[in-house]
Amino acid sequence: MKDLWSDLLACLELRPADGDMEFEGANQRLGHHRLFGGQLLAQFVRAASLACPDKAVKSVHALFARAGRPDEPVRYEVTHHHQGSTFATLGIIARQSPGVMATAAVSMHVPEDGPDHQTPFHVLALPGEEHSVELDLLPWDTRAVTDLDTPKPEAPEYELWMRTPAVEPELAPALTAYATDLSLIGTALRQVEGVGQHDANKVFTSAVTAHTVRFHRPFRTDSWLLLRQHSPLVAQGRCYGRGDVLTEEGSLIASYAQEALLRFKDSRS
Repeated sequence: MKDLWSDLLACLELRPADGDMEFEGANQRLGHHRLFGGQLLAQFVRAASLACPDKAVKSVHALFARAGRPDEPVRYEVTHHHQGSTFATLGIIARQSPGVMATAAVSMHVPEDGPDHQTPFHVLALPGEEHSVELDLLPWDTRAVTDLDTPKPEAPEYELWMRTPAVEPELAPALTAYATDLSLIGTALRQVEGVGQHDANKVFTSAVTAHTVRFHRPFRTDSWLLLRQHSPLVAQGRCYGRGDVLTEEGSLIASYAQEALLRFKDSRS
């Protein structure tokens, strides 16, 4: 797990590329035939932060055009569409030699003082260590009371607790964006009898096509966070899911949504 963590942190250290407002990022060494979309989301967030350092990422909406190659670094080309005193809007293209892999629209904002009201969220106590789970690609502590993969139909809901090792708070948005990409397809599959996320590439083919993350408040990832997910729809060869990121005290710090290709090889409904 330590090597995976160091590898991920290295991917977040984008370096300047040849052009103005262009950055290059290394890829995770996962042994997969394509890049994990969470890596691209995290690097989009980091590219925006580097291109607009006086503001914080407020939201990122990514569209994935094609699979990325793990053997070639990713180039991020940033365009400033608007730059104001409190808000900025960026467009980012992720590119490899075959062409554009993904694009992102990013909104930036300087935090402001003002009223702070929130609908209460009921958050149960953090599960004990006996509920620790291992999820591929998440190199940190994770706990869950329910299983992501179930043999019989269950409610398409999943709650995952996570806590990273100690890390600088400026990396929290990128690390959280990375985590939100992992299990929404699996959450949608909880309602499909006899199929789980572990059946990928055997029973079904999946690929994220669009993913949005909105950040509401400053936060840290080396304190426990709850990813509360609901994926209500599997239809038309796609699935849809959404989630909230909450602190132990129930403070809403981020929200996210995802659409993905979900194509069953036997065309089951």
